[in-house]
Amino acid sequence: MTIQADCRVAVVIPCYRVTKHILSVLAAIGPEVYRVFVVDDCCPDHSGDFVSEKSTDPRVVVLRNESNRGVGGAVMAGYRAAIEDKADIVVKIDGDGQMDPSLISQFIKPIVEGQADYTKGNRFFNLNQLREMPALRLFGNAVLSFLNKLSSGYWDIFDPTNGYTAIHTSIAKQLPYEKISARYFFESDMLFRLNLLRAVVRDIPMDAKYGDEVSNLKVTKVIGEFFVKHIRNFFKRVFYNYYLRDLALASIELPLGLILFLFGTGFGIYQWTHAVMDGVATPAGTVMLSALPTLMGLQLILAFLSYDISSVPRIPRQS
Repeated sequence: MTIQADCRVAVVIPCYRVTKHILSVLAAIGPEVYRVFVVDDCCPDHSGDFVSEKSTDPRVVVLRNESNRGVGGAVMAGYRAAIEDKADIVVKIDGDGQMDPSLISQFIKPIVEGQADYTKGNRFFNLNQLREMPALRLFGNAVLSFLNKLSSGYWDIFDPTNGYTAIHTSIAKQLPYEKISARYFFESDMLFRLNLLRAVVRDIPMDAKYGDEVSNLKVTKVIGEFFVKHIRNFFKRVFYNYYLRDLALASIELPLGLILFLFGTGFGIYQWTHAVMDGVATPAGTVMLSALPTLMGLQLILAFLSYDISSVPRIPRQS
């Protein structure tokens, strides 16, 4: 791919205990990048000092957070620096060697061509490569991907915890930095915020790559926290998009569907419990009084989801 001469591409690399891999990552970054912001997120291994001493790449600028702010806080610091440096596109990769810098041109291509505002990696695209992914992580990502579709509104996006991303700075400037989750929920929360901006997001296929690096993300520890945050973001998105900004048929379908479904299932469970305890058969009319609201509610909820899926942003907002 040939990058436009006037397109300024910057790379942000959050650094926390990555001194073993960071120099090889920097060395692999191609000439399409004009600046590399290495963010020392109060690393106990002093990653910033290590890069300053060992790297000879003139493009590298070391930023230091005074306290550990998590991957989100580190990326936000990098975004701010890139915007101030007049970058057009900002690519975020990790410093642990899991993300191949040679793919940067593929990540920025849809943005350069005006087809997307934000791109992210998808390790699930090549099914043959999934064998390299640990089974627990594979299952966890599948569950989190579904929850992310629900909360973000990007139903065509998968692998939400993938941190290989690129963004047009015109969109990055509009992000509410103080509200975005600073730690492991950062990538998922970014998609939620991007949907509120109606930004176009594209998945970029990439291979799963695992070496001797140690991941700080433990799926079993965060899946409960992620579930709660996804549900919270879902209701926020629905309120913003379907009631605050606009009203559509789907704005009626969801609440009415939930009321009918909850009434039908609740009434049915109540009547079934009493019937079992009393040993008396439930009358047909009572069964229908439970079944009809349940089925109607489910149909309305599915109609809302169908409308929501068709409402994924399609027109890029970059300028």
